[in-house]
Amino acid sequence: MLTLRRGLAASRAFRSFSTKPHLTPPANLSEGEKLIYDKLIDKFSPTDLAVQDISGGCGDFYAIKIASEAFKGLSTLNQHRLVTRVLKQEIEGIHGLQVRRRCSLP
Repeated sequence: MLTLRRGLAASRAFRSFSTKPHLTPPANLSEGEKLIYDKLIDKFSPTDLAVQDISGGCGDFYAIKIASEAFKGLSTLNQHRLVTRVLKQEIEGIHGLQVRRRCSLP
C-alpha cells in the first residue's frame, strides 16, 4: 500500500510540471460552446477550461471558467478584459457572459 501511495504522489508531481497542458474539449459541446472553447485554448493555453451555455440552449448566455498563466500578475479587471477581447465577435451576438478566471496553479 505504501508503494502505491508513493507512486500516486510521484505521478501527481510529474503532472504538475507539464510545460504545455493539453486539454481535450468535451464531446457534448454545442457549436457556440466549441467556438468559444477553441478561441480560448488558442489564445491562453489554459490549464483548466470549461464553457457552458447557461441560457437553456439558445446561445444567449455563456459561463466560462478558465485558468491560465496569461493572467499572472494582472488585476481581475485586466484578466476579464483579456478574455472579452478574444471573444469580441461572439459577445456582440449574445446577451451575457459570466467569466471566472484564475492563474494556473503550479
